[in-house]
Amino acid sequence: MDDKKQVFDALTEEVNVILEGPGTIKLKMQAICQLLKDRVPYYDWVGFYLGDESTRMLELGPFVGEPTIHVKIPFGSGICGQAAERKEPFMIQDISQELNYLSCSVHVKAEIVVPIFKDGKIRGELDIDSHTSWPFSDEDQRFLEQICVGVGSRL
Repeated sequence: MDDKKQVFDALTEEVNVILEGPGTIKLKMQAICQLLKDRVPYYDWVGFYLGDESTRMLELGPFVGEPTIHVKIPFGSGICGQAAERKEPFMIQDISQELNYLSCSVHVKAEIVVPIFKDGKIRGELDIDSHTSWPFSDEDQRFLEQICVGVGSRL
């Protein structure tokens, strides 16, 4: 666990450099996706969905990984939609046990979704798929929540 914490601490610094640097928020989000996919071996698809409570719809934003047919997701649908509707993170260690799951790839075994808030309202979320079962820990969730706070403050 200490190794994971060290990796996430170093990545948090790199994410902060990206967020403080030049460019639009979407370019920064793309850079964050690439960084996470490149540096965390079990993050096989990393992407942001953007949306808000008024439309009750999430729309695919910057991502790295295989293309997905799920470019628009209604609140409540799938893991992403549930996280938005409930305004809470979802950590699914084995997606085969989920009834309300939108499959993006036959390779996906686990998913973690963390909402992004601005002024107390949902503005999007960070979604990560893994090709490994049971890859995520509370440390992953805390790390991703920090990223979402940084991104949310810039939306």
